[in-house]
Amino acid sequence: MTTDILSARRPGLLRRNRDFRLLWTGEVAGKFGSSVTGLGLPLIAATTLHAGAFRVSLLTMASWLPWLLIGLPVGAWVDRMRRRTVMMAAAAGSLVLFLTVPVAAALGVLGFAQLLAVALCAGTCTVFFQTAYTAYLPGLVAEADRAEGNAKLQGSASAAQIVGLGSGGTIAQVFGAVDSLLANTVTFLVSLLCTAGIRHREPVRDPAQRRRRTLLSEVGEGLRQVAGDRWLRCFALYGACSNLALTAYQSILVVFLVQQAGLPQGTIGVLIGLASTGGVVGALVARRVGAALGTARALLLFLLGLPVLVLLIPLTTGGAGVLCYLAGGFAVSAGVVAGNVLRSTFQQRYCPAELLGRISAGTSFLTYGTIPLGALAGGSLAALLGLRTAMWLATAAVPLAAGTLWFSPLRGLRDLPSSPGRILAGHRHQAQERSAAAMLDGSL
Repeated sequence: MTTDILSARRPGLLRRNRDFRLLWTGEVAGKFGSSVTGLGLPLIAATTLHAGAFRVSLLTMASWLPWLLIGLPVGAWVDRMRRRTVMMAAAAGSLVLFLTVPVAAALGVLGFAQLLAVALCAGTCTVFFQTAYTAYLPGLVAEADRAEGNAKLQGSASAAQIVGLGSGGTIAQVFGAVDSLLANTVTFLVSLLCTAGIRHREPVRDPAQRRRRTLLSEVGEGLRQVAGDRWLRCFALYGACSNLALTAYQSILVVFLVQQAGLPQGTIGVLIGLASTGGVVGALVARRVGAALGTARALLLFLLGLPVLVLLIPLTTGGAGVLCYLAGGFAVSAGVVAGNVLRSTFQQRYCPAELLGRISAGTSFLTYGTIPLGALAGGSLAALLGLRTAMWLATAAVPLAAGTLWFSPLRGLRDLPSSPGRILAGHRHQAQERSAAAMLDGSL
């Protein structure tokens, strides 16, 4: 451990932990760039290449499809490698990928197929970065600081997304949608340099142990832990249903606001940015509300209560009608980010550090794996039934998906478990069995 981690707890994690400060800066820069991309790619497709709602939704599907295709083995790979190195390689890959779009446009060869390829490959980099990042954070800060660390990262990331969405829309309106992606080359470079500057080095697993265990067995262990634990299973089921519904409406949101509400590009970026301020508020209040109501009750409030207001979004029109989108988008953003703060802190405390990469990948496979399906569903509904009808159906699915939490163990408790419990005991038992088997092989 570093001196920062061993130091007595003092106010201001950012001030007293240099490595966390670098991680925080890199994450904020990366989220800013990702938010510009999340708005820029659909705008390029819709305005420059004149793609319809279905084709635009394919970009969202492509960017999340890698979670479904490689999410599971990536968790095992990350647990075998140094996570900081994985994060650096992923940031460098994203930088190069997004740079190809304005280069191709300048050469006059940009097409929709390239946008799909960039979205797919950048999504692959995101799988590696996010899995490594989730498993890397607990070793960077002391356990008592993880709640504060998660709140700062979630809140700052939401703020970066707000600025990115707002400035991305303005850049697209003033300079063109293609040039808005140039911001990504800078932000991913910042993320790469900050990650490279982190001094903390986590230990690598014993090579002999890695040779004794196959990739398939490690992937299976992560899935078994998720499926066999009622808390991890509960959150994975909610995440899968919720992301399916959220992505269904978000994948057609830009086209909806352009074609149905008649809003200009710059206004769309500002509106989405303002709605995303709910994420900052959610990060700020998550720990306080969790302490006052209990973490389990707070999760029900954030993930089940607030998202009901998403039903205001299909009522969005020009003029004063944009307030419907602002209210609905703000509530959803606040609930999702606040819930992520509480759930991330719980999972990092609850899961054994040596299994965290695989458990995170197993959970992400189930939760993020439905995102490309949601994007495809949103685009298909828009093509078959029209944008506004599709928006009604997709947003109505958001509170219905969150209803899975009402029938989960959360409903009867005030707080989430404060210790690993059975998952840790089970893992230790398996480790003891493997160690005994190895000793027996050596004696023979």
